Amino acid sequence: MTESAIAITGLTYRYRGTKRNAIEAIDLELQKGEFLVLMGPSEAGKSTLATCINGLIPHFHKGKLSGDVVVYGKNTREHTVSQMAEDVGLVFQDFEAQLFSTNVELEVAFGPENFAVPRDEIATRIDENLSYVGLTSFRHRPPATLSGGQKQKLAIASVLALQPKVLVMDEPTTDLDPISKMGIYEITGRLRQRSDLTLLVVEHDTEEVLEADRIALLQDGHLIKVGPAREILQEVDLFESLGLMPLGIARFFKAMGAETLPLTPDEAVAAYRSAGWSISSECYEAILERERQLEREVSAREPLIHCRDLEFSYPGGVKALDGITLDIFKGDIVAIVGQNGSGKTTLAKQFNGLLLPTGGEITVHGKTTREQGVFKLGQSVGYVFQNPDHQIFSETVFDEVSFGPRLRGLPEPDVKARVSEALAAVGLEGTEQEDPFSLTKSGRQRVAVAAVLAVQPDVLILDEPTTGLDYGEQRGMMEMVKHLNENGSTIIFITHHMWVVAEYARKVFVIKDGRVLLEGTAREVFSHEQELSIASLRPPHFIQFTNRLGSTMLRPAELVECLGGATA
Repeated sequence: MTESAIAITGLTYRYRGTKRNAIEAIDLELQKGEFLVLMGPSEAGKSTLATCINGLIPHFHKGKLSGDVVVYGKNTREHTVSQMAEDVGLVFQDFEAQLFSTNVELEVAFGPENFAVPRDEIATRIDENLSYVGLTSFRHRPPATLSGGQKQKLAIASVLALQPKVLVMDEPTTDLDPISKMGIYEITGRLRQRSDLTLLVVEHDTEEVLEADRIALLQDGHLIKVGPAREILQEVDLFESLGLMPLGIARFFKAMGAETLPLTPDEAVAAYRSAGWSISSECYEAILERERQLEREVSAREPLIHCRDLEFSYPGGVKALDGITLDIFKGDIVAIVGQNGSGKTTLAKQFNGLLLPTGGEITVHGKTTREQGVFKLGQSVGYVFQNPDHQIFSETVFDEVSFGPRLRGLPEPDVKARVSEALAAVGLEGTEQEDPFSLTKSGRQRVAVAAVLAVQPDVLILDEPTTGLDYGEQRGMMEMVKHLNENGSTIIFITHHMWVVAEYARKVFVIKDGRVLLEGTAREVFSHEQELSIASLRPPHFIQFTNRLGSTMLRPAELVECLGGATA
């Protein structure tokens, strides 16, 4: 019989000062060497459960705990966090908060040094773990100079250097581009081959959990279902009911009435061919013609934002933008995508004067950003930052949303009208007197959007609007953005979520090393998989599957339509 690594029985926990249990009556057992993924919507209790494994609950986070967590015979109630750290390594969701040393190798050495590991052994562990995560050549670099994916790899290496028997990773790929995500999961895949290491990973992205042994689904602190990964991933209706994103391939085949649902592009192609289906060329051409017609209509307008040979270098000579030429037209909805550090945010900040070009030209409404200045540009180009907590500062939602109109000297009746209109646009009517920091991350993001909308800009820029949100919140945010676009707002958004690009962007700019590598409609861009890979991007699995059929479909409903099937 396989040895039990983690045994959780009757586990219930409530944070101090809250009125409901974060997790309730959890019974779960992990065998030695198993790879289990925890999935669930926001506030399901995933991070709370993960934190219970190494004793941070109950020893660091105070609250009411009942039930037991036993890891290799150690009950977390009876052992300190440092004692549990001998067996359990934890990589936090905010992995950057885990890094504090002055260079990479010192970061990896820190844990073993605190456990009094001999110096020669520490040197061996540094070499082994930096090699394992592919950071050997970065050993003397300060962690702050690494990319997001490299920082995440360093956090993993520093935990592995302690040689834990259990590794817990809380949403390890949240802020990473698709290829960096693949890099982290390649490491996870290798770790899975180690019979001495048990893996527990909290994850939102369904495409990244196909290699897990089992999946555990949580909702409102309750364990809803546990089972083999492939069986759980076929439960499209269950995923949708929990607010989780089903695999696009599984969703398509379920809509077509398939009994067994393929999960990967290879399996999907084989099942499609076995079924003898064929895409209607007339239907596909009609989809393309609708896009071409919209392109003609949009491109006939005057560009709101006009960039020609745009360059920007940060102090010290680091060139972030290198000859960007593009136009953004009134009423468009545009995605800017690329790997971490490609120049996406630097480019977006040029549009509203937060940064000014060091070469080339950028105009908004026909005037250069330099001659307009950031205050004037703020009236026509609104910017919502990736982290709403960096943007929100008022004590009430009303004061936050009214700040911009008041700053511009509007009469109070007009201010109140704009606040009401902006809150209605983001679905936050009735929250005027609430503390914005009491809202969820999604709620705070909406407040930040409303605060920008109240100034009534022509262009709305959203930097990673779906980061840190679960699938239901992501879709809710993007449906709101789509509604704003349909009502006349020009939208520019930066994202790492390729399904968001597929479903909501009309025009896409792919940025690589400060240059435009690809541009076109979402369908055109996603049809160029090889070029996308150069930019550390890849289409969602469903689109990869349809590319291999010779017709790029952006969502399951399109393929169902062109096969004459049901709806998806």
